[in-house]
Amino acid sequence: MTNSTTAISAGKDRVLDRARKYKQKQRIPLTVHPGGTWGRWCKKINGKQWHFGPIVPDAKDFGSGAALEKYHREKDARKGGREPRTDANDDATIRDLCNAFLVAKDDLLATGEITSRTRADYERTTDRIVECFGRERVLTDLGADDFGRLRKHLAKTLGPVALGNEIARARVVFKYAFDAELIDKPLRYGPNFKRPSRRVLRQHRQKNGKRMFSPEEIHLLLNAAGTQMRAMILLACNTGFGNADMGLLPLGALDLAGGWVDFPRPKTAVARRVPLWPETIDAIEAYLAKRPAPKDPALADRVFVTKYGGAWYKPTSDNPVSAEFAKLMDAVDADRAKEAKKKRRRAPDVIHRRGMGFYSFRHLFQTVGDGARDPIATRFIMGHAEAANDMSAVYREGVDDDRLRAVTEHVRCWLWPDEGKIGKTE
Repeated sequence: MTNSTTAISAGKDRVLDRARKYKQKQRIPLTVHPGGTWGRWCKKINGKQWHFGPIVPDAKDFGSGAALEKYHREKDARKGGREPRTDANDDATIRDLCNAFLVAKDDLLATGEITSRTRADYERTTDRIVECFGRERVLTDLGADDFGRLRKHLAKTLGPVALGNEIARARVVFKYAFDAELIDKPLRYGPNFKRPSRRVLRQHRQKNGKRMFSPEEIHLLLNAAGTQMRAMILLACNTGFGNADMGLLPLGALDLAGGWVDFPRPKTAVARRVPLWPETIDAIEAYLAKRPAPKDPALADRVFVTKYGGAWYKPTSDNPVSAEFAKLMDAVDADRAKEAKKKRRRAPDVIHRRGMGFYSFRHLFQTVGDGARDPIATRFIMGHAEAANDMSAVYREGVDDDRLRAVTEHVRCWLWPDEGKIGKTE
């Protein structure tokens, strides 16, 4: 160590000693920490060390006055595990906004007002905002050109539908900045930071084709599926249930003896009551006879658990049901191509085409179920939220079981025109 370095270190030690004596004399509720140039005023809250300002060697109070002011302003929030509220005049940053916004969403998640999937979607949105603007960008510095850049950044990896959803969530985040008084006036997004037009969405949908399986394709998938995936496919065809429904469906929702499932849609909390086909009941019973033991006690009431005893539902875009179903589609396509090559025939169209996945069964049920010409019963089974201006929905307390059976039987006849069963479960 050189003489100059030694002198600087000795000078810092003297400043820290003087600051500690001043703290004891004035009974300051902060500690002296050697970090930084001359040290910092700190306090441990909830097991974590927080810095409230630098030690100023030339100041009479060693900088403790400003540090104490910040400490008293933030301590309640820190003790409660919340991000301190940033004053609008303090030049709030992207970091301040994202932290405060996610803390607010955590509160809603704790009270059951939003789902864990929604919370995960918002966190992914804030991550993308930080990725584009950086953490320390001041909110009031954002203008129309910046939001145009954010839209361009999002469009690089997202299709029109996902882009529209992401822009909607981003606007919710930035609106929170004004609502929570992080900024004095709302941000102006400019003319381009909006969802893709309906025309673009229609073109995108036409390009991808219909998200529908044919009856023949469903039979191929059922014949190749294992016991659990077979039960999931039949339940999806029968009820219009999606990926999250399969992962969250509780055993108490099933009445296999009576042939019904009563399970509110997790996304909307809309009640659903659906009659079960005999084929669906047989498949579920066959699976339950071999159901793996859940590793987590929280999964004990779940109908479907993975072969390792894990959860089929995760509040992220990496949905295990989608991944497993994609493997099944690829396996069926590979077998069909191999068989066609063996017989020197043209390979058939693939089942695993663009846009097709397990969620396509909801598209299928809505499309085929509409043929029963009872849109109210179909919507009830699908669990769609009623329109805000639909006063009839306010007074409608349910739909007759016979009407629900008519819809599901219409789909069943579409899948088995001759009313024949498709074979035994494994």
